[in-house]
Amino acid sequence: MDPWWKSAVVYQIYPRSFADADGDGVGDLRGIIGHLDHLAGLGVDVLWLSPVYPSPQDDNGYDISDYQDIDPLFGDLDVFDELLAGVHARGMRLIMDLVVNHSSDEHPWFLESRSGKASPKRDWYWWRPPREGMEPGAPGAEPTNWAAAFGGSAWEFDARTGEYYLHLFSRKQPDLNWENEQVREAVYTMMRWWLDRGVDGFRMDVINMISKDPALPDGRVSDRGVFPDGAAGYVNGPRVHEFLQEMHERVFAGRDAVLTVGEMPGVTIEEAVLFTDPRRRELDMVFQFDHVWADRGEDPWQLVPLKLTRLKAILGRWQAGLAERGWNSLYWNNHDQPRAVSRYGDDGPAHRVASAKMLGTVLHLHRGTPYVYQGEELGMTNHPFETIADFRDIEALGQYAEATRKEGRTPEEVLTVLRARGRDNARTPMQWDTSPHAGFTTGRPWLAVNPNHDRINAAAQYEDPDSVYHYYRRLIELRHTEPAVADGDFRMLLPHDERVYAFTRRLGATELLVLGNFTGTPVKPDLPDAPAWSSADLLLTNLAPPPPDLTLAPWQAVVYRRRVEG
Repeated sequence: MDPWWKSAVVYQIYPRSFADADGDGVGDLRGIIGHLDHLAGLGVDVLWLSPVYPSPQDDNGYDISDYQDIDPLFGDLDVFDELLAGVHARGMRLIMDLVVNHSSDEHPWFLESRSGKASPKRDWYWWRPPREGMEPGAPGAEPTNWAAAFGGSAWEFDARTGEYYLHLFSRKQPDLNWENEQVREAVYTMMRWWLDRGVDGFRMDVINMISKDPALPDGRVSDRGVFPDGAAGYVNGPRVHEFLQEMHERVFAGRDAVLTVGEMPGVTIEEAVLFTDPRRRELDMVFQFDHVWADRGEDPWQLVPLKLTRLKAILGRWQAGLAERGWNSLYWNNHDQPRAVSRYGDDGPAHRVASAKMLGTVLHLHRGTPYVYQGEELGMTNHPFETIADFRDIEALGQYAEATRKEGRTPEEVLTVLRARGRDNARTPMQWDTSPHAGFTTGRPWLAVNPNHDRINAAAQYEDPDSVYHYYRRLIELRHTEPAVADGDFRMLLPHDERVYAFTRRLGATELLVLGNFTGTPVKPDLPDAPAWSSADLLLTNLAPPPPDLTLAPWQAVVYRRRVEG
């Protein structure tokens, strides 16, 4: 019997931006409780909750200072238990975001580790002396030349002990040393505690970075600046499979109902097969990034138009690569990505609704488990940020400083890219209604609400049967009722067509055809059997049914079903 999550749909909640019940301008758990019927009505099966643990909020909660509590910003454990009960009462599950590649520098583990070289927890983090012959703290004395994701060196000098600690992200996010068995057992104990509390699984942040090459080799010097990437020393490291198999044995064995998802920047298809092959007992699925980097060029400060053939080639490789073993996660949006309708669709008034529905159709009909990010089901768009002062994201602020001060980029050059690609686009408050601050809060929101909430909001879409929200309801229902959507094979059609995304799904005698027009003009797909398909059952379309030659209207999506022999 297939695992339950193969026919499930996951909905990601970014708590600080979802709903604020106490008026402090930051979303909270009680705000989520107040909108559970929105999610149940959508038909999703799983809620993924971005971090709500105690945190200094340097990286909006992805810097955790206590793994077994709730930050007062969001509520407390009693409110969390109330939320969990409400989720379960509506037939849904809840998975927690787990960040164990690194902790906060305010976590008691790190405070103890930092207290001195003789600390029993010194080896719980990556501490190293300066380079031989170099003055501690001097430029170039860092143990390696690795860059941090948010800018600068990946090493922070600690004057108290004269050594450096590793942080692949913010300096307030020191990396845990998974080579230390005590670290691993502490993490596993914490995970069991949450599962015993009733949580249904985990989404694991940058989990393929937990194993570092103990030699910590320098990264290859390139034209990217003083601090090269160094990814060869920490992405899919030498013991990562061993660690995940150990985690499965210590935490998940015997708990068949849980869901485990690993976020894995830089993962290859070959590695993903190993991570998700059920016989290896590691993870259920991984998040890869290839398709959300399809519109990026060599210069990170140049916007590159999407080539549909490139996107199809990427997703097609992942569909083929995990066809026999493993499983795909399917997403356009999350808290780290701009809004898909503004990125791969058309967010103008003429085509926003159609393109949002088309993107959802193409994604959800692939083989894998789809993820809906909050507001995606409304067709929410990127925010019209004006200046760098409008941004809150630590990554955007760090990149802006690096690019303008050290790389000589003009502010407008950098802002043009941040407006299109910045993570804050996904983090603007959820648009519930037309009231001030979109019904998100009665206070001042931590990040400005998109001014288009007077046109794009949940309340208006509940009343409109042709809204993006109700289309997503039908899309999710199709996954639940048509077995070929979850279990059918995948065959890419028209791989060289820059306008139409086309593929089939087949399970036994049932075959589905999926077409999506990625342009603002009508397109007639070059399908030799178009007349036969036009007489098949039309399961779903976001616009009027196409004519017999299957000419698609701008941004149209269609899903047909027919019986086949053999």
